[in-house]
Formats: sequence, C-alpha cells, structure tokens
Amino acid sequence: MEITCTRCNQTVQAENCYCPVCGLPQLVYTADGSQGQGQPDRWNEAVRDASSVDWKMALRSALMLAIPAGLLCNMLSPISILGLPLMAATGAWAVVLYVRSQRPAWITIGAGARIGLVTGVLGGWMAAATTGFVLFAMRFWFHAGSFYDDLWQNLVNRQLSQQWSSMGVDAQTIVQMKAWLLPPEGRAGWLLAVIMLLAIALLLFAVAGGALGARLVARSRRPEI
Repeated sequence: MEITCTRCNQTVQAENCYCPVCGLPQLVYTADGSQGQGQPDRWNEAVRDASSVDWKMALRSALMLAIPAGLLCNMLSPISILGLPLMAATGAWAVVLYVRSQRPAWITIGAGARIGLVTGVLGGWMAAATTGFVLFAMRFWFHAGSFYDDLWQNLVNRQLSQQWSSMGVDAQTIVQMKAWLLPPEGRAGWLLAVIMLLAIALLLFAVAGGALGARLVARSRRPEI
C-alpha cells in the first residue's frame, strides 16, 4: 500500500516512517482507527528535522575532505587550475558522507549549503595557509626568492603594463601603479589580495557544491511515481 505525504505530496511506501523526499514523519491508520502495520515498533526512533545539521558528524566529514582538498587547491599546486571544481566536488561529497550517517537519510538544500560553507571555510583556509607556507619555504629555506622577484618584475613591467596600455590608461598612471606594485610592500599586498580572493572563491564553490550534493541526494532517493 502506498500513501501520499501531506507536506510534499510525494508517494511514500506504507512501511516507511518518514517521507523519503522531505523527511516528514508519516502515520498510517486503518479503517478501525488503529495504526497501520509495520510502523508501531519504529516510532521509538528520534525524529530528525531534515533541515537541521548534526554538526559533530558534519564537521567530521568536512574535516576529512576539506584538509586534503585545501592542500591540493593552493596557488602553487600542479593541479591548482582545477581547484574550484575540486572544492565544489568536496562540498558535495561531504554532504553525501554526512547523509549516509543520518536516519532518515535525508537533508535539505539549505542544510547541504551550510555543510558546504563549513567545508569551504576549512578548505579555503588550508589552501591559503599552504600557499603562504610554500612561498615562505621557497624564499627562506630554498633561497628561490630571486626567481619569484624576477617573475613579479616581468609580470608588472611587461604583461600588466601592456594590458593597461591596451585599456587606454595614460602613461603617468601606469608609472604610478608600477611604483605601488614593484616594491616588496606592493608585492606582498597584491599576493595577499589574490590569496584572499582564492579563499573566497573556494568558499563559494564549496557552498554551491554542498547545495548541489543535497539536491542530488534528493533526486537519487525520490521514489518513482
């Protein structure tokens, strides 16, 4: 026998205590007013709101995935170009792992986005910290600072200057902007801004991935009508 959920109007099997779509607890009564078969023994279980998050389990899933993802998403990683989709996939997978530990195994898109947010904060922080650590090590431990200094000089004096000229920026403004960027302070400020933008982008992609993961879980568990 099948019933219809009173909240989302989706089909629910009679033996299920919860709607597989929205997580609403279900009660089935027979014609004589008693509860339907198969359900009474299961109503001792605690009812979990699908929009709430058990943060102990969520943090465990987020930490397990965000730390290695952050290490791979740092600016100097060989696969840094894939950092944004990788962080989105990390947020989605963190939601999937979390849902597997819950009963009923269900989660709303908003709750998935919150898990993705935490995953993005952890992953973005790890990526930023790893980038800073690698740059520090390359300059002071491996004495490769001159390589990065020459790279920065070439970037500002050639690539950025040519780009500014093509955009119609006057020569005096270009000279002033180069005077801001070429000193160590300007280089450090530029790099800090880029690292912050990377962390924010990873955070946003993780949130989107968490919401998408919750949505995909919803579609995979939706009963056929």
